[in-house]
Amino acid sequence: MAESLPEHERILQEIESTETACVGPTLRSVYDDQPNAHQKFMEKVDACIRNHDKEIEKMCNFHHQGFVDAITELLKVRADAEKLKVQVTDTNRRLQEAGKEVRAQTEEVIQSRLQQRNIMTVVEKLQLCLPVLEMYSKLKEQMNVRRYYSALKTMEQLENIYFPRVSQYRFCQIMMRNLPKLPAFLHICFHHMFNCTASLSYCIQSFESC
Repeated sequence: MAESLPEHERILQEIESTETACVGPTLRSVYDDQPNAHQKFMEKVDACIRNHDKEIEKMCNFHHQGFVDAITELLKVRADAEKLKVQVTDTNRRLQEAGKEVRAQTEEVIQSRLQQRNIMTVVEKLQLCLPVLEMYSKLKEQMNVRRYYSALKTMEQLENIYFPRVSQYRFCQIMMRNLPKLPAFLHICFHHMFNCTASLSYCIQSFESC
């Protein structure tokens, strides 16, 4: 009996480690042994199966607990991920709003700089045009009071100095067209001088006759 148990264990080990096609001769050795040996062998097989079942159950319980722990951790991670998603969405929304404000302020700064540059350009152009307008007004006044010699000097300055600075502007072209032509203007000057000379001669003659 004691000898058959180690033999049965050897046979079981051989069955577990042998391919299925080679199990037949091993099992035949059990039935070739003493009577009732196969019954004891079957009991040994049942005990071995129960041991394997316990090992399998223990392994399943171990892995099942690990699986449960993994699911629990996964649920925690999922909850944290949802919180993080909400935070990221909120942060993105605030960044978008801040970006809109910054963009609006940037556009305002750009518009302000453009306006400032335009104003400076206008001021520069006005500073360039004002002397021309003043000289043209001076010419008109000299013509009105018949200061033709002074008007001739002013007209020369306008044509040679002031008009070339602003010749690209329409008002300058209009003023240039409205200026008296030099021959006609000289004729007016000489005619005025002749009249003045004649009047002066008449006054002198009248004074001498007295």
